[in-house]
Amino acid sequence: MCQFFSFVSDGKTKYMYFDHELREKCLSGKLNYDPDSHTSIADYYGYKGDKEDNLNKYEYNPLTGKFRVDQLNTVDDSKEAKKFVKSLDFKEIVPRLRVQKIVNPLSLKERKKITAKDLELLKKWASVRDSVGDSVGNSVWYSVRDSVRDSVKDSVWDSVWYSVGDSVGDSVWYSVRDSVKDSVWYSVWDSVWYSVGDSVRYSVGHSVGDSVGDSVWAYTSDFFDIPEYKYIKHKKGVNPYQSCIDLYKRGLVPSFDGTKWRLHTGKDAKIIWEGEL
Repeated sequence: MCQFFSFVSDGKTKYMYFDHELREKCLSGKLNYDPDSHTSIADYYGYKGDKEDNLNKYEYNPLTGKFRVDQLNTVDDSKEAKKFVKSLDFKEIVPRLRVQKIVNPLSLKERKKITAKDLELLKKWASVRDSVGDSVGNSVWYSVRDSVRDSVKDSVWDSVWYSVGDSVGDSVWYSVRDSVKDSVWYSVWDSVWYSVGDSVRYSVGHSVGDSVGDSVWAYTSDFFDIPEYKYIKHKKGVNPYQSCIDLYKRGLVPSFDGTKWRLHTGKDAKIIWEGEL
């Protein structure tokens, strides 16, 4: 599957791709092309049918800096292609994309104490998370995904989501799970194991997983300038998920087990605060 950003070359340093104007025409339906499909790019620039096999095909992820040679079908200009794509201003290709470093909050310096500002952000995040439209199952995921897709199309959203997910998602999820397990699993579950053990385990685990997943998806929204998000009421032009993004940038990951909220910090997702809001 072609990912953002895809482009082709003729082997003579002529690079072809869909810029912002062409991508907007694809979004509006004026052009029936996938802007990050090598076949679509080749077809639009006149390399139709078998002529596509005369082009080199490349992909580049501006968030991770990863450059990939998809196919070499003519003179190898991959070194030049890599230099070319790294020099592009992606604001001129996808203005709503915010190219910035992906940061795992648990890789930041471990926090030693919680401030009033941290708790203010946590309370706001808890409130925002509860307010996402019931029509989509109270899911931050749907809100962010559908809003971004409407603005930049699937290929850009998918590439950013997988990039953030690979860099942050699994690491944060498993670290928090293990941290909460030490705090909750043994202290709470052991006392009720024989009566409601399985149901408690499922309920707590499911709640924690959902809350951490929501925080990762909220963080993903920081890579886009979206004026209005679906399924949630908010001031136009203001990211409704900013409180969670700010927690991440302060080296804190929030989790919720259905009763208590927690804030985690450091490589082991140490619980630095827990309580009811």
